[in-house]
Amino acid sequence: MLAGRAPPGAAGRCRRFLAAGLRPLLCGLLPPPCWATARRSAGQWPSPGLRVPEAAEAERLVQQLQRPDVSLRRFIACPRLARTVQRCLQGGAGPGPQPVLLECAPGPGILTRTLLNAGVRVVALENNSAFLPNLQSLENSLDGQLKVIYGDFFRLDPLVSGTVKPPAMCSDKLFETMGVAAVPWRADVPLKVFGILPQRKERVTLWRLLFALYECSSIYRCGRVELNIFISEKEYKVLTAKPGEARAYQALTVLWQVGCEIQLLHMEPWSSFVTNLKNGGLAIPKTRWLPNDHLCLVRLTPQQNLFTGALKPTNSATFIFMVKQCLVKPKSKLTDRLNSWSLDNGGKLLRALEIPKNAQTRNLYPEDYRRLFEVLQNSSVFTETWFHDEVLESIRNINL
Repeated sequence: MLAGRAPPGAAGRCRRFLAAGLRPLLCGLLPPPCWATARRSAGQWPSPGLRVPEAAEAERLVQQLQRPDVSLRRFIACPRLARTVQRCLQGGAGPGPQPVLLECAPGPGILTRTLLNAGVRVVALENNSAFLPNLQSLENSLDGQLKVIYGDFFRLDPLVSGTVKPPAMCSDKLFETMGVAAVPWRADVPLKVFGILPQRKERVTLWRLLFALYECSSIYRCGRVELNIFISEKEYKVLTAKPGEARAYQALTVLWQVGCEIQLLHMEPWSSFVTNLKNGGLAIPKTRWLPNDHLCLVRLTPQQNLFTGALKPTNSATFIFMVKQCLVKPKSKLTDRLNSWSLDNGGKLLRALEIPKNAQTRNLYPEDYRRLFEVLQNSSVFTETWFHDEVLESIRNINL
């Protein structure tokens, strides 16, 4: 026998099988594979090797399932784009268990299968019942890696009285079904969300999510939920605008930049997506002032320090109202706005904040608005007599 050679017999064959990477062949001979259980508990799932349909096949499915009563939707049907999105969603993930990914309106499931093949645990929230059988069949073929729920993410927590009828649903019911528990605000991200914002309600959806963020309501009730969403290039330019940029720098800009870290993950031409339009058109929204040639995959991660200092969920509506009032007329002077709130010491406040007396509201940085709000909150002469419930309600429902 050569020196160093493993002795013949079962033990030697087992070692050679393991060295060759053929561990699965021994599953019938050895005790239950604790390594698989460990991977599941750590959030690392074995790749099922699912077949990803071709783009043409997915497009046919979308066109077959179109319904005239369904608003315009966009779907990922290109396997290349699905792989790009999957890499973006998994990019930067650290070691340890990863949060579950809530995929909104997966449709034909091209991205769903790509994510599953990459070992991601997915909850698919689909609002078109025609897509459900295919997704549920996929769910049944897997060992808990995919969960399919009938519902509409963009109709969570509707402002209606009485029973909520599907596909609308309440966020607490969704979290219960998903098994997602609430964590403190400064903890790690408990949930990741991916979706394509509805085109006709894009601005409305951004405002709804914004109010939920600052009030820690709806999806943010469980913590700093990370949004990974495709939005139009026009809205992306608004969210990331700089002070002084005409038309782009708005209240929405200030509030999202104060509330979240905004990261551009990918830009994709509109033509890469499939729509449910009968004529197969793209229906790209026109714009005169801002570029709009792409859909932008943007990551919105709430700031850990959002509610440190004077800003709290209980007074965040006041902050939103203040920013909106300041930017109603972007060319107006901040001192004029302060005077309209019956503040006699507006000049003193601006000097304390090192803001020029003649500064226009569109020239203030988002952090300037937050500092102004905190100074006003801590000021003994400041009262919210100008801020009535009916005004708040009108502001909350603006564009909704």
